[in-house]
Amino acid sequence: VSVNDESTAELMGQFYQEFTQQNVTKAEALRRAQLTLLKNDQFSHPYYWAPFVIIGDWR
Repeated sequence: VSVNDESTAELMGQFYQEFTQQNVTKAEALRRAQLTLLKNDQFSHPYYWAPFVIIGDWR
């Protein structure tokens, strides 16, 4: 099963918006992006945001 295109676009947009903030690590940016989706009724189910993880240099 693949991830949802719409939620992926939303998550990645939010991830990069968060990551461009000063002193925000990739891990923190992903956490914030996932929390944003969690608060969205349309994408609150873990199916939409849980498959995404940071692999490698998470800083």
